[in-house]
Amino acid sequence: MHNATWKPKQRTQHELCLKQLCFHAVREHIATLDTKALLDLPVVLLEDLVPHLTVWQLNKLQPALNHRGISTLSGWVRVLQDINGPQQSIVLYTEEEAKHEAMRIIFTSRFYGFIDDFTGSTLHSDTPSFLWMAAACIKEFVLMAKCHKPLQRLAAGQRPLLELLEKRIQSVGISQSIDMSNRMSQISLYVLHRLLDHGRAEEVAVHVQCPMVLAWLLHRRGSQYVMPELDRNMLSCISQATSASTYTSCSEEHDVIPRKRSNIGSVLTEADKGKLTVDPQALCQTFAAYDVPSTKICPWGQIRRLKISRCSSDSLRLLSAALPTFFCLHSLTLHSFSNFKDTDVLDFARALKQLSESSLSSLRDLSIGILPYTSFLEILLNANPKVMSLHVEIQTLTCGQLPQKLFRSAESELPAMPLEKLTVKLAEIQTDLQVVISVLKRCPHLTSFHVAGMRPPGGFSLGQLLTTLSEVNLCLTSLSLEDMKLCDCLPAILTLLSNPKLEEVRFSDCRLFEKGTEKEDGLKQLVVALKNLPSLQTLSLAQNRLAKNAHVLAELFSGSSPSSVKLLDISSNFIKPADLLKFAKRLQTHRPPHRLTLDLRMNPGDRDPDTWNTALRKLHLFCVVLVGGWKSTDSMVDHVSNM
Repeated sequence: MHNATWKPKQRTQHELCLKQLCFHAVREHIATLDTKALLDLPVVLLEDLVPHLTVWQLNKLQPALNHRGISTLSGWVRVLQDINGPQQSIVLYTEEEAKHEAMRIIFTSRFYGFIDDFTGSTLHSDTPSFLWMAAACIKEFVLMAKCHKPLQRLAAGQRPLLELLEKRIQSVGISQSIDMSNRMSQISLYVLHRLLDHGRAEEVAVHVQCPMVLAWLLHRRGSQYVMPELDRNMLSCISQATSASTYTSCSEEHDVIPRKRSNIGSVLTEADKGKLTVDPQALCQTFAAYDVPSTKICPWGQIRRLKISRCSSDSLRLLSAALPTFFCLHSLTLHSFSNFKDTDVLDFARALKQLSESSLSSLRDLSIGILPYTSFLEILLNANPKVMSLHVEIQTLTCGQLPQKLFRSAESELPAMPLEKLTVKLAEIQTDLQVVISVLKRCPHLTSFHVAGMRPPGGFSLGQLLTTLSEVNLCLTSLSLEDMKLCDCLPAILTLLSNPKLEEVRFSDCRLFEKGTEKEDGLKQLVVALKNLPSLQTLSLAQNRLAKNAHVLAELFSGSSPSSVKLLDISSNFIKPADLLKFAKRLQTHRPPHRLTLDLRMNPGDRDPDTWNTALRKLHLFCVVLVGGWKSTDSMVDHVSNM
């Protein structure tokens, strides 16, 4: 096995079963093996071993495996499948993304004491050191304010763990409401204070509707604005009557708080008898150890990235008040489940303009939805012309538009902008195509463009959009077109693909060959154009009903100049087992020059499991394969398959 010339051969089912037994034995007895000898095995064999390793083993061996050029992605994908189930979609394509997501789920589950069903062979460990290992790998902490017992332990008996999190955590997510009139909220506020002000966290993600908590988070962490009601609570205290409100715990048990540190339960009881503060400095003194009282003035952190996933009108108005002096803010993401009001968005745009007019402004990334009109795309860009990345979601419920005079100047008066990334997601009957084209013409430095759901009115063709991209946006490296009818735009697409800088191309649910009688010929033309892109790394043709023509894509890797594609997404294409086997055989003939990540999810593999698995075995020799998500017994799946 140590022979450097060892190469994989066609294997019988018996050989494959024997190999699986060997991998199982390595996993179970790895502690007694010579690690150096194990890592000296041939690369191909180690790549096959990776999906069988446990979380502990993956984390320990990853540096050495990476040094040999071996990715552990397939191992972390297997861990996520053990966590979420094999049918759950996994949309993480890099090694670090998959590892962090696995460790984040493991840490959150173990920290809060949730009963998990991690039954996979990769997750058979439940020791305190397992929690510490996960903590050392994560960058995001999820605060569940109603689970106060784990937070109590973190603030008292697990102080070393809190100190580790202060060094590691870069992002804090708030997933449950914090009732600031409740005495138990002090624990949550204290943990937030430690991570944001004493630690490295500069990103906050708020997943609840709570303007008061948002105001507390923003207070002195960037904006000079102070919410009057919060200011009163900072300077005074919340009365005993208010703080006596009930609190629901995640657990009915009541552990005794360790006495090594100040008894948090006692501290909060005493606070109940008097007054309750929400001031971070006072909280830090309250929760400091009795034997080492805190005399230092606490630092104030800065929020550079803010995400609000359930942004109410109250929260948007609060942000509009805070934004003009929020100079340290680099990235802002706002999302509402319903359309923002016109007046609120216009007020927000005015605040954005005030901020952008200051030389101290650092806001470069803006994401906002749901906007009521396409016109707001231009309004927001004009309000902050320095923005480098803009993501908007638009849902037009009526056929009206804002008055043109609010946003439209003569095109000759509009200056070019430095915008590099633009995402526009639309849900409307008809799209004002000229608004989007006008924006593209003003953004010659655009490197990434993603548009979804565009429906041009009668007399207009999406070919106009593609032509603009070909003629104006010559710096594009990433192009993603989604949920658009492009079946009559193949010539314009081929012209667009002559841009040699493209590294990522996605045509998802674009009905590329809906009208063509010769779907295979059209796909061959597309493959020729894609193959000529020397820098192409990612290609997605998801949801284009390639079906029996999927094998044509193997030609990407044929000839003396094979494609450099490392990720190929052909999910949701109704590729049957026989079609996949044909594709696998073609790909064996034209092997990719590097290990290919192949997304095959949402294809009907269960219609002939034996043939499907035979194809997968061939593909596993040179691909990281993502599968699952399809059940032929699902009535909705049957509906989709017959579309």
